[in-house]
Amino acid sequence: MLLREYLADLGKIFFRWRSYTPLLLIPLFWLERNCFYYPEGLHSCDLAYEFACFAVAVAGLGVRIKTIGHVAKGTSGRNTVRQEAVRLNTTGMYSVVRNPLYLGNYLILLGTTLMAQSWELVVINSFFFGLAYLPIIMCEEEFLLDRFGPEYRAYVASTPCFIPRLRLWRPPDMPFNMQMVLYREHDTWMSTVAAFVFLEHLRDYVIMGHLTFDYLWDTLGVLVLLSWCVLKTLKSTGSLVERQQLSVNH
Repeated sequence: MLLREYLADLGKIFFRWRSYTPLLLIPLFWLERNCFYYPEGLHSCDLAYEFACFAVAVAGLGVRIKTIGHVAKGTSGRNTVRQEAVRLNTTGMYSVVRNPLYLGNYLILLGTTLMAQSWELVVINSFFFGLAYLPIIMCEEEFLLDRFGPEYRAYVASTPCFIPRLRLWRPPDMPFNMQMVLYREHDTWMSTVAAFVFLEHLRDYVIMGHLTFDYLWDTLGVLVLLSWCVLKTLKSTGSLVERQQLSVNH
């Protein structure tokens, strides 16, 4: 088997299970537990540090929301069985970077990794992220090249793969669709907040030697959990649907 064929097959596997790969990182956080400490020895300083980490992850969520909110149905979705693309996205977030959703994922991963207070773990997780997503990106590029041909080649030639080039920004040609964001992204919000609540309690347990109640984190976790349950219910009953985007020019 040619290397490109092997990477393509590997990309299909990672693409299907990409939502669950972050679970593999949990053991790494436990192995780095000796790095946990309160900055300046104060829990208040630690809370500020935790929310700084959370801000990085929220930036990743923001990138995902801005991307999903302006795309047409049938593109940039959470499909896991096969690639889908009814049109090529080249405006909005896609005008400054070819893989904005994966950039958002990396920022979420970076924010959670910083909670471990270990630069070694940042490097390790960044390496594993690249190892997992490189075959996925290669697989998607093969699919898009086959589907859109010269149009995609021209897009690749002018748009960076992963590091945004802000001067290339072009306004989205689709209006922002909050319903699509709620439909597609509620699992991402829930998993991100759940990860931070879990890590906050893990850090407090390791540092203090017993479980604690954190009013801010636990309240945030409960609120996000309740909203997630509401959205899941609306989705299961058909009250929340993936409404078709309509072009601004129509």
